[in-house]
Amino acid sequence: MAFVFVSRFLTLVLLLLLSFHSQHCLAKCHVDDETGLLAFKSGITQDPSGMLSSWKSGTECCSAWFGVSCSSGYGKRVTSISLYGQLDNPKSFLSGTISPSLSKIRYLTDISLTNLRNITGTFPTFLYNLPDLSIVYIENNKLSGPLPVDIGKLFRLFAFGVSGNRFTGSIPSSISQLTKLSQLKLDGNLFTGQIPDGIREMKNLTYLNLEKNQFSGKIPDFFTSLTDLRILSLGYNKLTGELPPTLSALAPLLRFLEISHNVLTGKIPDYLSNFQQLDTLDLSSNQLTGTVPTSFKNLTKIFNLNLRRNRLVDPFPELNVRGIESLDLSYNKFNLGTIPKWVETSPIIYSLKLSGCGLKFRLEDFKPKQTYFYDFIELSDNQISGSPVGLLNQTTLLKGFWASGNQLRFNMSNLIIPKSLKNLVLARNQVLGKVPQSISGLKKVDLSHNHLCGQLPVTKFPAEAFLGNDCLCGSPLPPCKK
Repeated sequence: MAFVFVSRFLTLVLLLLLSFHSQHCLAKCHVDDETGLLAFKSGITQDPSGMLSSWKSGTECCSAWFGVSCSSGYGKRVTSISLYGQLDNPKSFLSGTISPSLSKIRYLTDISLTNLRNITGTFPTFLYNLPDLSIVYIENNKLSGPLPVDIGKLFRLFAFGVSGNRFTGSIPSSISQLTKLSQLKLDGNLFTGQIPDGIREMKNLTYLNLEKNQFSGKIPDFFTSLTDLRILSLGYNKLTGELPPTLSALAPLLRFLEISHNVLTGKIPDYLSNFQQLDTLDLSSNQLTGTVPTSFKNLTKIFNLNLRRNRLVDPFPELNVRGIESLDLSYNKFNLGTIPKWVETSPIIYSLKLSGCGLKFRLEDFKPKQTYFYDFIELSDNQISGSPVGLLNQTTLLKGFWASGNQLRFNMSNLIIPKSLKNLVLARNQVLGKVPQSISGLKKVDLSHNHLCGQLPVTKFPAEAFLGNDCLCGSPLPPCKK
């Protein structure tokens, strides 16, 4: 009898286990994953696009829920949440908070809540409780407050991005524990204090973006530890001093270097000419002095060079570039005279900005090899004469033309405004004729202080755009005399 009883008991246990296994396999979504996801949804107060409308209890979350992915390697558990809005479409934004119940999703490896714009609250420390988490992007939202002092608990992370929020305070020293990071994105916040020296411990970094904060002090001289960097952005801060010597250690791999809009001083170091992979260099809006190193001719791969608004002086070296895409040397102490031949012959240039560069030539003599790709031409505050009619009539993609403060003299009636053009600034020249009706399709116009005459076409522009001409009349200026 005892044997029969034990046999029946084991059979019952086996049936129960098989029943549980069968129910588990038929489940639409693991109970913990579903609970965590639906709690997140309940914390969202506005979802105008219905982004989370597919998140319904009892349905298959792994394949039917928008932005949710699973991995069979974890027993069909949720491993990824990726929700994103479109910056130009407010209906794609979400409002609300991040529910700590997401910590129930124990096998989560990556979470991306990007461009949702209206997600509020403090940094979600529940992320510490997710042992497999390796990627965190919570960008372009409204999270605020300081980063927690124990942020180093996320030491397993491979990528960490909280750009475009409202985080404040200094960066905790424990960030030095994030030694596995390949990407660190803290840009677009309100961080203060100095750039933490502990970043030197992140020897696997390939992408470091700290721009658009309020960091102060000198740039740490720690780059001999960060030789895998491909992208470095430190712009729009309050950094002072000279470019640090160890920055030269990044020469073999760095492709993008942007340290604009700070208070950097000193000369542009010669070692930058060793950056053979560099395609973008932006040191604009600083207080750099001296000449641009002649060795810059070695930067054959440079596509984007921006040295605008410094205190650099002649001579500017001739570059051996294969084709410059954008060049901005405006408002230094250069006296270029003419547009350099290596610029004129570039086959792909789309942005040329040489305002206040001591240019003195007839615009008709500027004959670029390629005008089709031009998007922006900025030549203000020089001594350029002649007419832009021939140049502008050759462009088809031009979005902006700025040439105020020159000696241009031509009949405005002869100008064919490209359909793509949005900005036309010709103030303080010697422009003649009438203002054409075609300017009404532009977004910004400044034709002030010229020799224009006649009745203005109907436009939305203020009077300031037309003041100081010989005999313009009509709204927004005084009525024409009958």
